[in-house]
Amino acid sequence: MKAIVLREIGSTEVLKLEIVPDPVAGPGEVVIRLEAAALNHRDVWIRKGMYAGIRFPAILGSDGAGQVVGIGDGVPESWVGRSVVIDPGLDWGDDPRVQGPNFRVLGMPDDGTYAELIRVPVANVHDRPEHLSALETAAIPLAGLTAYRALVTRAKLQAGETVLITGIGGGVSGLALQIAKALGATAFVTSRSEAKLLKAKELGADAGVNSSEADWAKKLVGLTGGEGPNVILDSVGGETFSRCLQIVGRGGRIVTYGATTGPVERMELTRVFWKQIDILGSTMGSPTEFAAMLELVSRSRIRPAVDRVFRLGDAGKAQDTMEQAGQFGKIVLEIAGS
Repeated sequence: MKAIVLREIGSTEVLKLEIVPDPVAGPGEVVIRLEAAALNHRDVWIRKGMYAGIRFPAILGSDGAGQVVGIGDGVPESWVGRSVVIDPGLDWGDDPRVQGPNFRVLGMPDDGTYAELIRVPVANVHDRPEHLSALETAAIPLAGLTAYRALVTRAKLQAGETVLITGIGGGVSGLALQIAKALGATAFVTSRSEAKLLKAKELGADAGVNSSEADWAKKLVGLTGGEGPNVILDSVGGETFSRCLQIVGRGGRIVTYGATTGPVERMELTRVFWKQIDILGSTMGSPTEFAAMLELVSRSRIRPAVDRVFRLGDAGKAQDTMEQAGQFGKIVLEIAGS
C-alpha cells in the first residue's frame, strides 16, 4: 500500500509517500481501505519533535473514514464492506473520568491514517453517519470527540444556557459550535479574523467578537445581558484564559482543552472562589462518548466544516497550510485513488 511515512524530525519535506506492506488483521481487528483522513495539530507536533515518546518509522494521522476490507478472528463477516469511521482513542481504560496509563491516540506509535489501508480494533470502528460523505466523516473523530466531552461530559451544557467558544476556526471549535447549538444553547465566538467570525455565523453562531479589539471582553459580556456566559470553552490559554475568568458568569464553568498562546501567567484566584467558578480540563474522550457523539451528529445532521482537500501525496503541503492557521474547519486528505 501507499503511505506517508515519517522517518525523522524535520520540515514537511520529511513526509514521504512510500510503498509499505499491507496490514493484516489480527484477532478482534479489521483492515479498512481508507477513503479520507483529516489533519490535526498533533501530526505537526510529532513531525517537529514536540511530542513525547516519538518512535520511527511512523505513519501519522488520527482521523479516518473508509470501508472494511478484511477481518481477523472473532470479527463477524457482516463488517466486510461497511462504510465506517474510526475512533482514534486506543485503550482508554476502565475509568470513564480519565484515560488510563495505556491510552494513546492513533497515528504514532500505532500506524495512523495517512495511508491507503489501516489495521484497528473492531471496537474502534463505527458505521459512518448516513448524511455525510467520506471526506466529511474523516473531519469528525478527534475534533468531534474532544468537543463533545468538553461540552457535554465536563461542562454539562444545558439548553437555554450561553456558551463562549474562543478562537473559532479550528476543527474542535467548529464542531463545538454545532454541538452547542444542537443542545439548544446560545453560542458566542471570538476570533482575530473578521472572515472567520462571518463563517462562524453561517455555521450557527449567535454572535461573534473580534478578540484583537481591546474591549472584546466587555462587548462579550454585553451580548449576554451583563451576566457573562454560563460556559466558556477555551483552547487559546495565555491572556485569553485570564480574560475568561473575568467574564464568565457566576457559577460558570470554564473548560480548557489547549493553550495555543502559551501558559497562563496571571490568574486572579479571587474571581474563582468569589464567583464559584469551575475550571475543568478535558482531553479526547472515552469509547462511550465517541458513540454518543456520533449519535448526536447523526440525529442533528451536523456537517463539519471542511476547508481544504489535498491528495495523500500532498500531505506536506496540507501541513504547511495548517501551520499558516488561515483555515476555517478541517484540512482533509483524499486517499481513494491516490
